[in-house]
Amino acid sequence: MFQLSRRQHSVNLQTFPTERHSNRPLPQRGRLISAAQQITSPRKNSATHKLTKLLLNVTIERSLGPVQVVTSPENTVSDLIKAAIDIYLQEKRRPLLKHTHPQFFALYYSQFCLESLKPDEKLSNLGSRNFIMYSKPYSKSVKLNWSEQAKMAINSSFPLTELMDFLL
Repeated sequence: MFQLSRRQHSVNLQTFPTERHSNRPLPQRGRLISAAQQITSPRKNSATHKLTKLLLNVTIERSLGPVQVVTSPENTVSDLIKAAIDIYLQEKRRPLLKHTHPQFFALYYSQFCLESLKPDEKLSNLGSRNFIMYSKPYSKSVKLNWSEQAKMAINSSFPLTELMDFLL
């Protein structure tokens, strides 16, 4: 009964602007340059970029997740251990550490490595950004000064903190 004319039946289609109207810069002289090449290509007028900070992930044994440490590449492994312990304590992570002195810990590339990293090795020479830290077995041969021994005595005088870790 109803008849639609061709004018009423036609639908207006929207067209999108072509690439030449977009805001992307066109490649010069017909050369295609990927975004990665633009970022990594050296510029003529800029000085060479030197690595100033490293983001490292250090997983402490029995901890749920890694501690993220931002440090200088000139620092050593012992500096990284100290920074990781400081951040772990500052964030009040669980389980509590029995010892907080960096001498009681060793840093490894992974949990499957048998040899720990040397404490005087520079971080820029390691080639990895993920590490795991285990506590060394306690030995009487580790010599500490009086203030460090006092801190250990205070920490060990509260054995209930280990029980609280178990209950949480």
